[in-house]
Order: sequence, then C-alpha cells, then structure tokens
Amino acid sequence: MNRILIVDDEPAIGWSLGELLDDRGHAVKTAASVEEALEICRHFLPELVLLDVRLPGRDGLSAIPDFRVLVPTAPIVVMTAFGDLDTAVRAVEAGAAEYLVKPFDSGQVTAIVDRLLERGATAAASAPPPGGLVGSSAVMQRVFARVALAASSDLPVLITGATGTGKELAARAIHAHSARRSGPLIAVNLAALPPALVEGELFGHAKGAFSGATARDGLFASADRGVLFLDEVGDAAAEVQARLLRVLDAREILPLGASAPRPVDIRVIAATNRDLAADVAAGRFRADLLHRLRVFTIEMPPLSARLNDIPALVVHFLSGSPGCGPLQAASDDFLAAVRARSWPGNVRELKAAVDVAAVLARGGTLRPEHLPPPLPGAAGATIAEGTNASAADGVATAEARLERAVRDWVAAQLGAEQPREGWLHEDFLKAAEATLIDEALARTGGNRTAAAKLLGLDRSTLRGKLPRG
Repeated sequence: MNRILIVDDEPAIGWSLGELLDDRGHAVKTAASVEEALEICRHFLPELVLLDVRLPGRDGLSAIPDFRVLVPTAPIVVMTAFGDLDTAVRAVEAGAAEYLVKPFDSGQVTAIVDRLLERGATAAASAPPPGGLVGSSAVMQRVFARVALAASSDLPVLITGATGTGKELAARAIHAHSARRSGPLIAVNLAALPPALVEGELFGHAKGAFSGATARDGLFASADRGVLFLDEVGDAAAEVQARLLRVLDAREILPLGASAPRPVDIRVIAATNRDLAADVAAGRFRADLLHRLRVFTIEMPPLSARLNDIPALVVHFLSGSPGCGPLQAASDDFLAAVRARSWPGNVRELKAAVDVAAVLARGGTLRPEHLPPPLPGAAGATIAEGTNASAADGVATAEARLERAVRDWVAAQLGAEQPREGWLHEDFLKAAEATLIDEALARTGGNRTAAAKLLGLDRSTLRGKLPRG
C-alpha cells in the first residue's frame, strides 16, 4: 500500500481517481486547492501526488516547489485539460515526473502510478519551449508532453506521422531546450539524397579518397555535440541502414576512404511517414536498427484528428505569412471553409493555403473565396457540408476501419501456430470490451457513473469489469 494525494477541484475527478486507486489498495487523500493539499502533506506525507494545474487560488505548477520541500521524494504527476507545449515545459522544468492530459483513462493512470511508485524517484528535467508547434487539442497536448519528456534525456527519438504533420518541428523543439541546445541541429532528408551519394554525405570523405581531394566532413561529423535529424529514415537503402546501425552502436564513423574510425558525440532523432514495423516484416527495414531508433517515440497526429486547432493554426500562420498585412485576420466563414475541407497534406498544406489566401485578400480579411482550390486528385477534397453529414461520414469511415481491424485480428488469431479453437468469440470480446470501457471512462473524465450510463451498464457491472491490482 502507498500513500497518494489527489489535488483537483472537480469533485467527480477526485472521487473517480480516489475510487480507482483505492481499489488497487492505496491509501488516498483528496484536496480541492493547493493550500488544502499542502496542509495534508504536513501529516499524511504522500508517496505520490496527482496535481491539477488549474485550481482555485494558486495554480498547481506554481506550488510544485512547495511540495518538493514537504515531500521531496514523492513523484508529482501534473494533470490538465488545458495544456499546451508551454504548460508541458513548465511542468517538467518545475520537477513534475509525468504530464497527464484530461480526459484520461484508468489504464493510463494506473500505469503511470505503478511505474512511478516502483521507481520511487522523480523524473525531473528541463524541456523545450513552445516553438512552431501550435494547438490545444487533446492529441496535441499529448504530443507536447512527449516532446517535453524527450528533451529531458539523450535517448534516440523516432517521430512518426503522415507527411506534413510537423515531425521536423517536433525534432527542433526537442533540440532547442535539451542539454545539446548549444550544439548544432543538422537535418537531412534521406529520401532526397541520391543513393550513390548518401554514404559520402552522411559520413564524409577522407583526404585523398577521390583523386587527391581534400577531406570533407559528412553530416554526422557536422552534428558533433549536437543533434542529427534523419528525416524519412524509412527510405534509407539497406547498406545505409547497416552503417547507421554501426554508428549508433559504436558512436564512431568511418569516412569514405578512411583507414580509422572517428568518434562522434551526437544524438539521433529520426522521422518517418512509413510503418517501419511492417517494413521490418516485409524485409525492407532492419529490425535491429528500428530497435535502436525507437527507444523513445512520438506520434504526430494528422490534421483531421485536431480540427479544433484550426483557428489557432490559421492565426499562427497569418502572423508569419510573407503575404499577410499587419491587421489581417480570418473571417468565421473562412475558418468554417477550412474545417469543411480535408487536408491530405496536413498542417503543411494548410499553411500553404493560408499563405495564398493572405496574398489574395490583399491585406483584408480572409474569406472562403480566398482559399486556393484543393489539390487535383486529392481524396476527399471537401468534407460533406453540414454537421450531421460530416458526423455521419466520420462514423461510416470509423466503422469501415473497425471492420478491417476485426478482419485483421481474426486473420492473426487463426494464423497463429497454435490457434485457440473455440475461444475466438470470447477472446475478441475481452480485447474489444477493455478498449470500449477505457474510451467511455476517458470521455467522462474517469467518472464511473457517467461511463456506466454511456455504456448502458449498471455501475456495479462496470466496476466488476475494471482491472484490479
């Protein structure tokens, strides 16, 4: 049993977290303000603190130093429904061990609590400031939390996501306020390099390697004491993959034509829009290299998963657009038109469209007619007009994805060496039900009563289906 303090002014969240942790055998106290929580710490001495950011009176982040004085070894998990990259940065800089975004599910909470209590130490670190990453949606708050934590270490990072989602921006944010911030960040798109020149560009040339030529540093040497960002790493040729693996293992490079290796002190951040696990299965990517690269992972969401961020993104792009006037703004109709269109090129495509619209508006307010036409042949160039039609399309698309996922799951089960005959239906229900319950709890902020109503279950039935410690 461990002592846990929950600091949140929303009674439903405090109650649901208390129930969850009490079920797992912990001694739990709750507080609705910083002042109340600090008073509890004087006699309860928690071994872990779950701390909300927005509280009446003092905010949670400003109180972290006070908690550190009273309970210096207790990990602090910051909770917020209004976070952005700046909040994530401030949290880890203040000494928070984790950053938890509302709404969260019981699995997230218990996994974090179990890990921190087992480790028994606070993972405090400095982290990156806000940069080109913009958004307040839940998916972007999770990205901010991952970026902040990534910057606190020197581990290799693999950033995944579709083209145009901001993978390089995330890499630059990690570098900007990491321990290597004073060193260079060298970015290279492996897909853009001619195959015959990749090794020379990456590892350089020794003096006289080619007809008496002078020595030339490659990108690895240029990134010494800094960060090398390998974009589109999934497109690296097999021989380049082998060389990358040796560099990551040995921390040294062998320039073309050189007889002895050269040590390098670099951190590698890689990015890809490919499914590298599938490429490994197909023999297109080395499994050992994937293991080295994805020590710490960040997944960048598509724009379709963060539509609520569109107004903030448009304002951000207008503030830096070369064609934008000093008082230029976007009309509500313009924002509605942007939201109604699909963006297969994601944030990058949206930025280009806003830049064009700013020029066409000639310093005035941006309106729907200023949007450039969708790219020719882009799938789903315009989302169906009307909220109901859009929602129906979204449900239909999700159902189609679910159907494919079920078919894949069945194929995987029946393709196993020793399939569990006669258990297919039961195994599927177990797998699907756990996710369904987690999502219902997440949508209701962890409130079991509300989640039970959403699911059409009795609260006692839901409680019996939750994992116990």
